[in-house]
Amino acid sequence: MTAKVHHSAICVRDVDESLRFYRDGLGLTVTMDEEFDGDWPALFGASGSRLRSVFLGDPAVADAGFVELVSFVDGMDQGSAPVTAPATGFFLLSFYVDVDATLERLGALGLGGQARRIAAGPGDAVTMATVRDPDGVLVELIGLP
Repeated sequence: MTAKVHHSAICVRDVDESLRFYRDGLGLTVTMDEEFDGDWPALFGASGSRLRSVFLGDPAVADAGFVELVSFVDGMDQGSAPVTAPATGFFLLSFYVDVDATLERLGALGLGGQARRIAAGPGDAVTMATVRDPDGVLVELIGLP
């Protein structure tokens, strides 16, 4: 069996604000929103045994993968400040979207910050942009030519 990504998880400070970004701004669909009890201290080093998990994706594309928003009910450590240039470790989440429409939705929601845009590929046929989610995660938006 070949390994393939099932989901990527982000610990978020505010699930509702992150939902505004990923659901309302990027257009992902909530496929699950549940709280779970488990031995999260043993598995993740968490401080408690309860977490909220929200899966977002495209239910029409079964193998597209998911973004999981995670909030540990008993709290989480404060993350480091987002880096302003590429650094070792996690870099970004990347999505195929209609870049102009997505940036317009994010702007109307007051989310994403100042977008950076380029055109790439043969004849600059592919529009690309980066924005930041509410927790500072770098999100790349790629338009299809």
